[in-house]
Amino acid sequence: MSRYQFCDFSRLWGLTFGAIALTTVPAYGAEKIYFVYDSLIFSVSVDSLETFANEGKVTSQLGFYFDVAGITAEQQALFREALSKPVPVDPVLISRSLHTDEGLRLLDYFGSVINIQGGRNGQYVIRGSLVQSAFEPEGLSLINVLRNFSTNIQLDVKKALVLAEKIDTIVQATYLFSEETARLSALEAENEPPVNFSQKLDIRKPGPFQVLETQRFYLTDENRGNWFGERRFYVDIYRPQTWREEKTPVVIISHGLSSQPEAFAKQAEHLASYGYFVAVPQHSGSDVGQTDDFLQGLSRQIFLREEFVDRPLDISQTLDELERRNNIQYQGRLDLENVGLFGHSFGGYTVLAVAGATPDFEHLEKDCNINLGNMNTALLLQCRALKIEQKDYNFRDERIKAVYALNPVNASIFGPEGLAKIKIPTFIGAGNYDPATPFVFEQVRSFPWLTTENHYLLLQEGQAHVDFSQLDGGLSDLIDTVDDLTLPSSELLDDYTNVTMLAFFEVYIAQNKDYAPYLQSSYVQYLGEDEEFKAHLISQDSSEAIQKMIEKFRLENNIVR
Repeated sequence: MSRYQFCDFSRLWGLTFGAIALTTVPAYGAEKIYFVYDSLIFSVSVDSLETFANEGKVTSQLGFYFDVAGITAEQQALFREALSKPVPVDPVLISRSLHTDEGLRLLDYFGSVINIQGGRNGQYVIRGSLVQSAFEPEGLSLINVLRNFSTNIQLDVKKALVLAEKIDTIVQATYLFSEETARLSALEAENEPPVNFSQKLDIRKPGPFQVLETQRFYLTDENRGNWFGERRFYVDIYRPQTWREEKTPVVIISHGLSSQPEAFAKQAEHLASYGYFVAVPQHSGSDVGQTDDFLQGLSRQIFLREEFVDRPLDISQTLDELERRNNIQYQGRLDLENVGLFGHSFGGYTVLAVAGATPDFEHLEKDCNINLGNMNTALLLQCRALKIEQKDYNFRDERIKAVYALNPVNASIFGPEGLAKIKIPTFIGAGNYDPATPFVFEQVRSFPWLTTENHYLLLQEGQAHVDFSQLDGGLSDLIDTVDDLTLPSSELLDDYTNVTMLAFFEVYIAQNKDYAPYLQSSYVQYLGEDEEFKAHLISQDSSEAIQKMIEKFRLENNIVR
């Protein structure tokens, strides 16, 4: 992976974390911003910053600080743009987001750096200024945020420098572990049997089975639910028009937060074209419908915290329904004793839980209280699990025999002990541009904790958690504010995911060893030969090397855990 590509990750990660935090440096008072460094205190007037932002004029006061800090003319131009450039955001979304559990956690964190004059946490002043600025015609720009602070603010310079160091550490770690994964993948490829993949079946293309139109059925569970007193959700079915000669393998797909079953049509259709029966259940407390309720003011949270329990139960209930329908509707063709699971993001948590991973609340609470952990956007979701009943949960469904988790939310909520309980083949997919479930916090960190005999880690360069070509207009506009951002095509990323998914389930669900070569590191290398953005596959053989590098990095950077 080139350093040029990695700079794209740095900008994208900064954009997304900034979008969630909404700003990391709105540390100015209504009249002045005070910088506090031990006993040293100095200030800058908001008027001087506004004059600079609007006219490009550097006042004597601001010029003094530019000279002391050695700010070049080019850096001044960038600073002026940062002050004045509005961020396209929905003001209602900002207002509601900053009142969620996740928003309050972020505000508390940034408020510890950006204080009310005198040293008190500035979280509520920050929130008020952000919301007011977003609603004004000028939009959410940094200079507008500064104007709208209701009181003078002081910036704890030491904490701000620590914050900057943390961001730099994350960027550095992502680069180093991406390089290490690529190196280990190359080593594994050298030791694999040589295969001429150009002469083998190209499994990037659809398979020989024609896929029926999507079918849908609805399920209700009266024993669990929300305000209506029951859990209701639908399940989309993808199946081939003709059956395999042997029993038909079954895969269930679990969608992510604020998503829906329809978003995984590509993966479902690819599997179905190779003779799979695929079921994609809706998770009604954390899907796009729940997000819509949040945006319309019908719910106070982006997702219901009970989803940590309900999502895994949705999978088992879907399987129960397929068992009921198997003989009646599918001529007993479905192999429901050897089922595969595929899950994305929050769906990654879901399928790992059904595979046997158990929540470790003690581990989660420690992570939620670690300062570096506050930079992990995925931890915002996981920390909400501390508000459910803390008991011994076991969602293991013995019908599940292999699990593929793409960009999973997993490291803090399960921890080493929880993930070690998985005893079936496990495939972890990751992207090193992913700001939602960061590679270094979630996937590479947890990969060595898997102890099952067969486990894999696929790193896709440039993969950023979601398909940006499918984003809504507002978020697409936000992405467009990042200059010169280069991302891989969605078709390439789909290829990397679809072929490894198919090969993994063929080997471990359909028991078809002819697909084993497609799970070699050398095959993934072959796919990326002529691509700018490559992918790297490692197996359990590289787990120890990854763990040693993690320990080395922590020691060198004084990271306690």
